[in-house]
Amino acid sequence: MKYAFSAPTSTSEERESLFSHYSSAGYDGLQLKKAQFQDFVDAPGKFVDRWGDCPGIASGLIVGGGLDQPGIDALRSAIQFASRVHSDRIVFCHSLPRSAVSTEDISRFGRILSALGTEARDVGVVLSLHHHYNQPVMYRHDFDLFFDAVQDRAIGLTIDTAHLVKSGIDDIAEVIRAFHQVIDNFHMKDFADGEFRVLGQGAIDFGPVFAAIEDTGFNGWLCADEESGGDISQTLSECFKFLRKGTADA
Repeated sequence: MKYAFSAPTSTSEERESLFSHYSSAGYDGLQLKKAQFQDFVDAPGKFVDRWGDCPGIASGLIVGGGLDQPGIDALRSAIQFASRVHSDRIVFCHSLPRSAVSTEDISRFGRILSALGTEARDVGVVLSLHHHYNQPVMYRHDFDLFFDAVQDRAIGLTIDTAHLVKSGIDDIAEVIRAFHQVIDNFHMKDFADGEFRVLGQGAIDFGPVFAAIEDTGFNGWLCADEESGGDISQTLSECFKFLRKGTADA
């Protein structure tokens, strides 16, 4: 298992601080928010020249968008960038309200993303769906609809603990066990009173989560997805200690 960190940054100085300290905090890589790499999508060489010596600096790229033609074109551009900067995966958030889609739409999205996932695989990149509150794959039955339509295992699944709970799915361990064959990435974050919290400071019981991760033999990326708004330098350390203790206890 490998450990990653992800957090939004609002300034170039914050981004530089994140890029400079993730490794010394113990992480194997970063999963970058779109704003942290978007300026380099059309110039991947500049990204490599600047940060290419930092192991795992772009292990994952988090991309949001639609699956209309402009959205597909943007996702293809991100896939090509990922290949050039040696990213393991694209983590795709489908930015479309759940209320705007039907069950047939969810199956159709599975087929569309299967084709894109095959294109990504051909250039050495995994395409992983990030389920999300108020996005097409939100409710428990949406997972079945989507992955029943996925072809040739072309799409992985990023499990986000807080977004499951926010979407009304409290049995996180059940989802992990049901979809362990396609789960390739975890976004670990806490949740309480309608807000994202630093890991260990919310209401989620992570004991069964870590147990399910262990029981299913997961050996991919475990990412602390820090969106509580806390100080990055502090939460880097706190989240890493939480992940290491959780996996050790399991």
